[in-house]
Amino acid sequence: MLKRVSVSYSPKCFHYYVKCRHFSTKLSYKHNLGEEPLRHITVGTLLKETAWKFGDRKAVISKHQNKSLTFAEALVEADKLAAGFRTLGLKKNDRVGLWAPNLVEWYITKLACARSGLIMVGLNPAYQPPEMEYCINKVGIKAIVCADKFKNADFYEKLITIAPELEKSDPGKLRSNKVPSLETVITTSENKKIGVFNFGEVLDLATENSIRNIQKYQKYITADDPCNLQFTSGTTGKPKAALTSHFTMVNNSFYIGKRNELNLKHHTICLQVPFFHAFGTVISVMAALNHGSTLVLPTDGYNPDKSLDAIVEEKCTVIHGTPTMYVDLVHKQEERKENISPEIAVSGGALCAPHLFKKMLNVLNVKKVKSVYGLTETTAVVFHSLVTENEEKAVSTVGHVGEHLEVKVIDKEGNLVPCGSAGELCIRGYCNMLGYWEDEEKTKEMMGQDKWLKTGDQFVLEEDGYGKVVGRLKEMIIRGGENIFPKEIEEFLNTHPDILETYVIGLPHERLGEEVCACIRVKPGSNVTSENIVNFCKGKLSHFKIPSKIHIVDEFPKTTSGKIQKFKLKQIFD
Repeated sequence: MLKRVSVSYSPKCFHYYVKCRHFSTKLSYKHNLGEEPLRHITVGTLLKETAWKFGDRKAVISKHQNKSLTFAEALVEADKLAAGFRTLGLKKNDRVGLWAPNLVEWYITKLACARSGLIMVGLNPAYQPPEMEYCINKVGIKAIVCADKFKNADFYEKLITIAPELEKSDPGKLRSNKVPSLETVITTSENKKIGVFNFGEVLDLATENSIRNIQKYQKYITADDPCNLQFTSGTTGKPKAALTSHFTMVNNSFYIGKRNELNLKHHTICLQVPFFHAFGTVISVMAALNHGSTLVLPTDGYNPDKSLDAIVEEKCTVIHGTPTMYVDLVHKQEERKENISPEIAVSGGALCAPHLFKKMLNVLNVKKVKSVYGLTETTAVVFHSLVTENEEKAVSTVGHVGEHLEVKVIDKEGNLVPCGSAGELCIRGYCNMLGYWEDEEKTKEMMGQDKWLKTGDQFVLEEDGYGKVVGRLKEMIIRGGENIFPKEIEEFLNTHPDILETYVIGLPHERLGEEVCACIRVKPGSNVTSENIVNFCKGKLSHFKIPSKIHIVDEFPKTTSGKIQKFKLKQIFD
């Protein structure tokens, strides 16, 4: 028999109890249960479903190649290439490096890896031989699919620098001391080169029987199998390789596409970002695959003139880009004044200032500007704009927490901070990576046994589930005991009529510890001086936030995905 137990509180204790209960409801923790269930399917199964639903619809249009593929054709080509991979001896979970700019062949290879159970490794086409050697050895790449040329780079020549044995090898038989795992090189070049297969040759290896075997093989690939290795952007040093599964890629991209309204109609997306980056791979390629959207590739790299051409010619309804790309696109549209009216502009890859958001609305004539925020280690996106949100939320936050995800903001001791207070953002959910490739120590540093992943971002979580990035914890400037977050100063300086973009760094100072340095890019023909900038700040920024050093630059050191490498700015101006 249960006994009723009565508990009494003194007035003081009761007041404390009520206060704690009230306070706990406003701590920085959110769990978005989601409206639709997660899907336990592979990327290969998703491709088949999309080809069945939208077979005749264009999947990708490559303007610079004068090529295009429907979703039905994409499935056929992916299965042919997958069969060719199998004929070359590639087996489940072997790593295939994809080292190319935005090409139709990149798109096919990505899907072929998924259909054959291989792990695709996205490689930056700007990588130089030492960087490529590091990446190949880091994850044990067995085969590389590479472009012919990109800008001034010859990929074949770079590979010979890494593995000179290639020039004396038969295709598929490479044996190199410097990169022992690499056996096969496949090039998109139409010219025959020693030691490598041409892309078309591998497609031609497929037979009706080997293609049927690929189709039958799908039941042996599970949603929980590894699918993708994504190197971190390298903004702070050597990149790490984050391993994600079919499950995380299919679902994260589904919800991204849903928030970006790809499910509401057939959208045509002008893709300015590179395929190899998480933005290109997941937010663009995979989201479009989920919802039957068409990707338009203006050029193999990035060119704002070509982007504007593509928006006009293909009547693009959606634009994907980083803030730096939108700065250039807005400036180009101000010059050309094209008759365009895209519906949605999606910004990600770096923080976007409210001032730039407003210019995107007004100059690019878009109806909505949407933010996405996430990390390579979270497959792609954690916070993103809701379908129904006002302009204030769109321009002042990074969006609302994604479906089926938990987020919290903690202090240095690991305690939850109140909503509206800054702390480190942590994430738990299906989107988190499986781990860094063969790097248990680094994995544990970022993701504990409780599966909470620490982002390293100084973040503010509001009660309504919206979030704001204050800055990177490692980028915080401590000047004479004052904590300064560069983002605040950057956003203010970007409102100056002659400034295109700004990045703020901390430089060593003998007395203060650190001083504030602003690196700015100005409009062509502007006569902006350091004195102008300081006067612009006076009375609007606290004295300790006003930059004591100002450098005007022609361009910023950045990754191919558009992220500014602040550590290089420090090396230049320190």
